[in-house]
Amino acid sequence: MSDFPLHRHYLHYSELPYSQRVLYTATLLILGMAYLFAMLNVYFTYAGRAGGNPLMLSYEDIVVAYSGSGKGSRLESALRGPMSGMLPPDERNAVFAWAAEGGSRPVYDKTIAPLLEKRCMTCHDGSNPHLVNLNNFDNLKKTMEKDTGAKVATLVRVSHIHLFGLTFIFFIVGLMFSHAYMRPVWLKCTVVALPFVAIVLDVSSWYFTKLYHPFAWVVIAAGGLMATCFAFMWLVTMYQLWFSRPPSIVRERERVDIPSVG
Repeated sequence: MSDFPLHRHYLHYSELPYSQRVLYTATLLILGMAYLFAMLNVYFTYAGRAGGNPLMLSYEDIVVAYSGSGKGSRLESALRGPMSGMLPPDERNAVFAWAAEGGSRPVYDKTIAPLLEKRCMTCHDGSNPHLVNLNNFDNLKKTMEKDTGAKVATLVRVSHIHLFGLTFIFFIVGLMFSHAYMRPVWLKCTVVALPFVAIVLDVSSWYFTKLYHPFAWVVIAAGGLMATCFAFMWLVTMYQLWFSRPPSIVRERERVDIPSVG
């Protein structure tokens, strides 16, 4: 398989001008940093949602994120899960007691509103459309509805962002990776295609998890597959750009020389 003929349009990294190789390198460095922060964002968003260990991201956390806890309100699920560290235990218990008693307006005005103003309004004042608005009694009452996970409208909004964004990211990384020398060719094509399959599985499984909880495993597997493919293409591209010797078949083929500096 190693002597499989090269496609006439194929160019190895060593045949690219230095300006293009520097462009690829700078892009890879920024995208690698961005992907790392994306993974951290997933961790901080979902870890502990089910009320378990806040330092571990679990299957139960994914289920609760998309289909809800099935018990208690959205407010209670948040305060027992990802927001548990934002309020001291006595203040959280005060909110739980108020909600359990029906969430009366007088108690809200006297006890809950000052607590929220002190602890929550920095982020939940309504200025960020992606965060729950807690800036008045009516908005807080909405969070006392049964926890059913992310709303379909929210999933639709996040879906189109992910589909556009991840497609562009893996198109760029895949385009750079296409200059890599790898045999067999079918393996290289598979590595390029798999992230796009994973994107579809990941996004579609958000909705399916609301109907059937085991699809949360598909969400986890698809995310892991995307990360693995990204890391593999990133490392191979960076290594062959600067650290590996061009393969013999590239060095030996007859072609018109391209200037080494561009």
